Amino acid sequence: MELIDNLALGFSSVLTLQNLAYAALGCLLGTLIGVLPGIGSVPTIAMLLPVTYSLPPVAALIMLAGIYYGSQYGGSTTAILVNLPGESSSVVTVIDGHQMAKNGRAGPALAAAGLGSFFAGCVGTLILAAFAPPLTELAFKFGPAEYFALMVLGLIGAVVLASGSLIKAICMIILGLLLGLVGTDVNSGVARYSFDIPELTDGISFIAIAMGVFGYGEIIANLAQPEQDRELLTNKVKGLWPTREDFRNMFPAVLRGTALGSALGILPGGGSVLSAFASYTLEKKLRARPGEVPFGQGNIRGVAGPESANNAGAQTSFIPLLTLGIPGNAVMALMVGAMTIHNIQPGPQVMTSNPELFWGLIVSMWVGNLMLVVLNLPMIGIWIKLLSIPYRWLFPSIVLFCAIGVYSTNNNTFDIWMVGLFGVVGYIFHKLSCEPAPLLLGLILGPMMEENLRRALLLSRGDWGVLVSRPISAGLLVAAAMLLLMVLMPAVKAKRQEAFVEEG
Repeated sequence: MELIDNLALGFSSVLTLQNLAYAALGCLLGTLIGVLPGIGSVPTIAMLLPVTYSLPPVAALIMLAGIYYGSQYGGSTTAILVNLPGESSSVVTVIDGHQMAKNGRAGPALAAAGLGSFFAGCVGTLILAAFAPPLTELAFKFGPAEYFALMVLGLIGAVVLASGSLIKAICMIILGLLLGLVGTDVNSGVARYSFDIPELTDGISFIAIAMGVFGYGEIIANLAQPEQDRELLTNKVKGLWPTREDFRNMFPAVLRGTALGSALGILPGGGSVLSAFASYTLEKKLRARPGEVPFGQGNIRGVAGPESANNAGAQTSFIPLLTLGIPGNAVMALMVGAMTIHNIQPGPQVMTSNPELFWGLIVSMWVGNLMLVVLNLPMIGIWIKLLSIPYRWLFPSIVLFCAIGVYSTNNNTFDIWMVGLFGVVGYIFHKLSCEPAPLLLGLILGPMMEENLRRALLLSRGDWGVLVSRPISAGLLVAAAMLLLMVLMPAVKAKRQEAFVEEG
């Protein structure tokens, strides 16, 4: 009963003309920056923080939250249509989503992403409203050792995630981990592997690598082909809506992705990226139905699962922020900044001292998710029109947008050169049939793994036993070891190679 009263307070706070207008503005901006490759929600929210000075606190936070989860929707659009993850959480959507577009099924892929995101967003918001305090206690149980073990499990999962050769998958993860070491040492503050290049002291930009490897690499591979052999997306589009069979396949994937994303989103550092990777790994491990398209060739579960997981993770990542005042990722850190601007102390007292803000923000997520579906589903036809643009016009536009997007994050021309360099690297991966997704997961998780491992060892005075003496971290490491043994077992290995034989 108390929950219903609280939600009624939230609806009365949100359903004013001003707050609805700012929710719509946030959703629209979020979708646009998600669609434009490389810009992302973090720099956009950072640029808009000064604007929120003049807004009421509820309106300001509703708009910024709309940008955050709106960008999760928009990021899938370019991932599916032009093989460019607009957001880091859309990296795995590229794998099957772009293949669906190549097969003339861009409409069902975009619809699966939109509907899965809407369902997961609504469920994530419900979990946020009902279970925020008890779920926060669970997040409290995770120390540095548990985070390190969770990320080891994530990397082992990436081996399962990768198509083709196990050796290549492991090599790509190791390369990602090595690239993640470039930058400033977490403990000593000393620059390492920067080769006296000042721009490398902050590490290699994830955006530069993702755009180079996926976007520019694909463009170079296409331009290397004779014009008549180029892989164009001009095949006739076979319907804009998923078929009954598609719905039958994607519905369980949406449920699984929503559950996984809701759980991982609560953990600081988990959020939408880890949720999407974990969901794709899970879907790939499950037995395929008879006649189902193989993963890596346009399986709709490979779009619906990760897209649901990243939206559920985006919603539940507000739990540690609103209940503990702990930002779980860069966007949540900016939300703390927005609250501080309005003299609101993030933490448990927000629920009691600013109930209109707390419940208004939660209800605005339901309203925002509805707005995003209304905004995105009718635009599927418009996005599909992108596929009819001649490639000689399309690829310079992609190159230009990528360059603008990567430059706008740091106002640094060095990042543009890095995109170009990793474009060549991406082309080499293409020629060697190496899957780039594990490299990106290694790059994302590597610095976080190192930081948590070193913090755990500092707290235990160098005792490595801390990783196995705590039940949660020991359980996660055992799960990772079992997963690795399963993948290396001859019977599983043979089945895996059989499944990916077409990718050679």
